[in-house]
Amino acid sequence: MKRRDLIKSGSLAVLGMAATACAPRSAAVVTTPARRPMLVLPRIHASWDRVIRTTVGFRPHRPGGFVLRADKLGSKLLIHNYGHGGSGMSLSWGTAQMAADLALQQNERTVAVIGGGVVGLTTARELQRRGFGVTIYAAALPPEVTSNWSLAGFTPTSGLISGNVRTPEWTAQFQQAVDIAYRRLQLLVGPKYGITWITNYAPTDDDKMAGGSNALLPTHIQGARELLQPGEHPFPTRFAIQRPEMRIEPSIYLEALLEDVKIFGASIIVRKFEKAEEIAALPQPVIVNCTGLGAKTLFGDDQLVPLKGQLTVLVPQPEIEYSTSGGARVQSAEPGLGIHMMPRRDGIILGGTSERDVWTPEVNEKERQRIVNGHIDLYNAMKGPMGPMPRRT
Repeated sequence: MKRRDLIKSGSLAVLGMAATACAPRSAAVVTTPARRPMLVLPRIHASWDRVIRTTVGFRPHRPGGFVLRADKLGSKLLIHNYGHGGSGMSLSWGTAQMAADLALQQNERTVAVIGGGVVGLTTARELQRRGFGVTIYAAALPPEVTSNWSLAGFTPTSGLISGNVRTPEWTAQFQQAVDIAYRRLQLLVGPKYGITWITNYAPTDDDKMAGGSNALLPTHIQGARELLQPGEHPFPTRFAIQRPEMRIEPSIYLEALLEDVKIFGASIIVRKFEKAEEIAALPQPVIVNCTGLGAKTLFGDDQLVPLKGQLTVLVPQPEIEYSTSGGARVQSAEPGLGIHMMPRRDGIILGGTSERDVWTPEVNEKERQRIVNGHIDLYNAMKGPMGPMPRRT
């Protein structure tokens, strides 16, 4: 079965899940022994009657991490840029810039980008910036691409790589992509692209969690964390870890990117390829493969597997301008998975699933119950007043 056939109407919502390559090390943590007034946050109206949809999607995972390299396809220069796991929204500007630089190896300035998700669109923009005439070939375009169905925040290691196969060369390539992407996304903050900074809270009973970090990420990207003490936060746990988080609203962001590539002259052809020979027959001398899971069949990448995930969405609450990670009493059967909430214009997004190499598009009801009930328990147990019930939209 093909990736596009499997996407039901949703996304993998496990962008907060740490990759197995993550090893704890010290991070910037601020602790305050003196008690401050309790933080007051508006509470989410979490209940089953406020669920407006549950969606399922598949992210392209490779145990060895994403592929970014130049190759040959017959007489054409073929550049691979795929396999970002749950990190495509985070890393795409970085790997796009690096892929576009690889395209400068030859003198031709016309290129075909295969794929219309966030990786394909950012790659097209970086090629345009280097003077390429771009044609995008895609089986689907926003809002009907996998990228539309992500949580989505800046989480560049989510579902990305297995630590036992990570090489120093790949790590250096990854960290370069992270640095580029982090800077570029900061410059796009604002209403046009739907990117904002919000605060994330991780309710926990373990104060040592605040000292953990991700060994793959440069220190300046970790973000300063502050450990809120008992009585300083409204959550039903002893502590809460507070940190800044970059939020990306997919429905706004992807439409803006699509409009940008059109403004700068890209041609867009909706077409699905069944085999690499069809791509080799395209007129462009340079091909950039941004097909995600599609590369499994098109280019024979046996490492590619889907990580199936799902989102359950509650009625929007405009007053909610913070996200949460964790805090559930019942944990997932999958190690390392908790629950995650991201507020967006289109709803309160609840996630926290990852099913490796599962291709079925049906909702996992057991996991849906765990995630929704976990958030209901968390928010109902929060201290502080409950705001007025907003109308269903």
